[in-house]
Amino acid sequence: MQDQYFRALVVKQGPNGSFSREVSMRKLSDLPDHEVLVKVSHTALNYKDALSANGHAGVSKNYPHTPGIDASGYVVESQHAAFQPGDPVVVTGYDLGMNTPGGFAEYIRVPAAWLVPLPAGLTLREAALIGTAGFTAALSLNAMSRNGQRPEMGPILVTGATGGVGSMAIAILKKAGYTAWASTGKTEAHAWLQTIGAANILSREEVVPAKDRPLYPSAWAGAIDTVGGATLSAVIRSCMPKGNVAVCGLVDAPEFDLNVYPFILRGVNLLGIESAECPMSVRWQVWQRLGGAWKPENLDLMAVSCKWDEVTGWMDKILAGKVTGRVVLDL
Repeated sequence: MQDQYFRALVVKQGPNGSFSREVSMRKLSDLPDHEVLVKVSHTALNYKDALSANGHAGVSKNYPHTPGIDASGYVVESQHAAFQPGDPVVVTGYDLGMNTPGGFAEYIRVPAAWLVPLPAGLTLREAALIGTAGFTAALSLNAMSRNGQRPEMGPILVTGATGGVGSMAIAILKKAGYTAWASTGKTEAHAWLQTIGAANILSREEVVPAKDRPLYPSAWAGAIDTVGGATLSAVIRSCMPKGNVAVCGLVDAPEFDLNVYPFILRGVNLLGIESAECPMSVRWQVWQRLGGAWKPENLDLMAVSCKWDEVTGWMDKILAGKVTGRVVLDL
């Protein structure tokens, strides 16, 4: 089977440092020598995939390369007793799609330690649609709830709400019994955000006041922030006492300016969320919730499907901030 060909999105580096992207044929023998061969059913587009496809050295260093940090599919071959041919599985994070050939291909070969058995409540398409974005959002809520966050404390603000992580956070919070507030600069997406579970929608100006103060009046009981920068600073300064702010993105900026008052006067907690190397024990538990009590409603409304010849166009759109929700490639 090693000589079998399959389709994959391949990013190549040119002699002048430029990068090109095209769907081409690869051999199974081109894949790394890991334990499990998976026939990919679905993959989803992430911001990190678009960076990888444009030669971002902080994501991928070795080219030619196939991006795709999410994949769902069936085991074809396995050298590990935990997985057998035909098993439906999900892979998110680790090194997939970074320097290990990723999900924008009909086959991937990965270590068995990266695989999660498909939760009973999810289809392969739903699992890919949720993907790293939904998993990161769920990890955020998991960390917040472990640190004492409860629905009765008040609303949870989600910044960057139309993005992959943000929109998934809105839907997951709603399903988990929380009141979700969305922050976005896209007025045309308000109706869509309400459909997926947002109880209130705030503009960026409502989240980040023009007048800078050490503390702002308490406005929300906690937050999931995907933006960073001045937004994260304002979100923390407006958080109610004992609330949790989970930070999992830097769409605006990686740095933020803040004093200690929210922490020593209100007891606000800042929680860092890292999903790629999440321990498998936690990863499995969170995926079980995503297939059960936290499974977002209206999943089909949260994604668009794309074809092979549309993938690179969608990558350009996500870098330009023109993607709402998720983009799924059905292989």
